[in-house]
Amino acid sequence: MIAIAASDLAPETLRAIIESFIVREGTDYGEAEYSLDNKVEQVRGQLDRGDVLLMWDEQLESCNLITKAQWRRYLAETSLAESSLAESGE
Repeated sequence: MIAIAASDLAPETLRAIIESFIVREGTDYGEAEYSLDNKVEQVRGQLDRGDVLLMWDEQLESCNLITKAQWRRYLAETSLAESSLAESGE
């Protein structure tokens, strides 16, 4: 996976990625109802703060938003898998 700076994307493209994420994740916002625009603003704020990362997955050829915690887990799992392969001589 490769990190992409949100500023590298056209605003329309970034919004489409964020909207896709919101619809796919079905995020629970509690009792309050928020418009799609409000949800997009919330996710955009998380991107701006670095709480959420915009990633390109080379294998899936797709872009996705993940949390920092998800990124750390991915790195740990990838590191473990690579260590295991190196130990087995593959």
